[in-house]
Amino acid sequence: MFTFKRNYFIITILLFVIEVVIALYVHDRIIRPYIGDVLVVILIYCFIKSFFRVPETPVAIGVLLFAFLVETLQYLKIIEVLGLQDSKFFRTVIGTSFAWMDILTYIIGIAIVIIVEKSRKK
Repeated sequence: MFTFKRNYFIITILLFVIEVVIALYVHDRIIRPYIGDVLVVILIYCFIKSFFRVPETPVAIGVLLFAFLVETLQYLKIIEVLGLQDSKFFRTVIGTSFAWMDILTYIIGIAIVIIVEKSRKK
């Protein structure tokens, strides 16, 4: 079950660096709110695939459900409930506001994962 897949890990590191750059330096209306959310589910997927030998579809669905959970916690104002509203780190990582468009971006990100994985197998 445990493994190390270098290619997935390299993609994970690359996506993490891109996400950090977006979080720290990009303050626009397209890349940060949408592209960042598409990439974050791909990042999480690649991280899991870096260390675990598990089928693609269950991992993709699990990552999507996790993203939905985080978005639901945003809806429930989890940052305020936990008293983390003054933490820029947690506000950035967890997020602060629910948006239906975020749900769509997560679905798009996982769709990209599934398409790429299926095309790799051919």
